[in-house]
Amino acid sequence: MRTINREIIVAKSGHVVVLKGGTSAEREISLLSGEAVFQGLQRLGVNSTVLDVTDDLVADLNRLSPDLVFIMLHGPGGEDGVTQGLLEAMKIPYTGSGVLASALAMDKIKTKLIWRQLGLKTADFLLLDAATDWQKVIADFGKVVVKPVNGGSSLGIAIVNDAESLQQQYKIASTFDSVVMAEKCIVGNEYSVGILQDQILPTVQLHTNRQFFDFDAKYVDEGTEIICPPDLSEVKQLELNELVRAAFESLGCKGLARVDVMQDENEEFYLLELNTIPGMTSHSFVPVAAKKSGIDFDELLLRILDVELALN
Repeated sequence: MRTINREIIVAKSGHVVVLKGGTSAEREISLLSGEAVFQGLQRLGVNSTVLDVTDDLVADLNRLSPDLVFIMLHGPGGEDGVTQGLLEAMKIPYTGSGVLASALAMDKIKTKLIWRQLGLKTADFLLLDAATDWQKVIADFGKVVVKPVNGGSSLGIAIVNDAESLQQQYKIASTFDSVVMAEKCIVGNEYSVGILQDQILPTVQLHTNRQFFDFDAKYVDEGTEIICPPDLSEVKQLELNELVRAAFESLGCKGLARVDVMQDENEEFYLLELNTIPGMTSHSFVPVAAKKSGIDFDELLLRILDVELALN
């Protein structure tokens, strides 16, 4: 792990504006992540301002004149390349992946198509619409996971195993996004792995008594268990790390990201999705994993800034 110098990073970062909130369905989580990042930057002595994003973002950025924008917007409008494109046009450096990588990662279908083309394992899937043959989907896939194609925080996601439930859940998922997919359900352990540029963070294994790791399991249920490190052999851990690195590089990501993976009963890994702006509260997966490798929350922020300063 590369040694970093706090004083140099703080001085070079200049005025950092943290973007939080926004208007997506993930607004509440973004507010928590953004505030946690802002408080951490304040503790580090970084000249920083936090901004709850509105339609006046351009005017606000012109007024604040940041040297770097720390994006903590989750979901459409903040994580999908839109804000990144705006900042590119305004010539303001920002944290995380660029326009194309952000847009690709937000679209689960396009992400999976790229992974498949490169031979990276991901579960079988198809797009759903009002004319879908619901019974055929169940016949082909058995148990399926219904997901909004663009979105995160497990909002609008459900597992179903019959045609009627599939159709009902499609309608529910459609309230979160106009494009909805069905993915063959992989039964087994779920893992989440953070990556900061060229460093793989310790793997987090997720355990919940719920049917799957849904929104409540992530943010509400106190019975949710986070196991770090998980009980993986050295060989399987290396295999998982290489899969995560390949997933990150395949989309052209940079900075911090998180990759979610399922492992089936045969111990085979399947990529679920890649999150280009993972949650950054003190209880989020990435900070928890970083702490296991001796990196506390504030040092993690320093390392994120250090990466951006080196790249920009």
